[in-house]
Amino acid sequence: MKTSIGAAVLAALLTSGCAGYRLGATLPPDIKSIHVSTFVNRSGEPQLDTEATRATIQEFQRDGNLRLAAPGEADSVLRVTLLKFKLEPLRYDRQEAKRAAEYRLRIDADLVLEKGASKQVILKQSVYGEATFDFTGDLTSAKIRALPAACTDLAHHIVSAVVEYW
Repeated sequence: MKTSIGAAVLAALLTSGCAGYRLGATLPPDIKSIHVSTFVNRSGEPQLDTEATRATIQEFQRDGNLRLAAPGEADSVLRVTLLKFKLEPLRYDRQEAKRAAEYRLRIDADLVLEKGASKQVILKQSVYGEATFDFTGDLTSAKIRALPAACTDLAHHIVSAVVEYW
């Protein structure tokens, strides 16, 4: 009986903010919703903006700390510029030394988070997402198969930057 009471008291202390710990997001109380603008694609990779925007919206929905809203109704607006799309060989084929067998796909981006109506910049940060993939078939097809994973990783870093910044 004493053990369960002690555990309850400890849990209450940890969740009440003692010792500087806080569970969940550290967002300010006036930021409860976000509008995710369609990403600007300066990477040179076609359709990257569509896939990365979709993945980020899904990640905000999964995270649940901010409600998605229309631009005029949101407490904050997220703007992301996709800067670079890069393929980097990681491992080479044993039979053909010049042929890569595994690649890393990396997407670099800059994000800006603004307060809704005032457009005051409250966060500026560089982020990236990446995925590795084996080279099978042709490079274009292999790259297309790896793109969703890299966009999901980028989305995770974007949401973490926004939610954990505070």
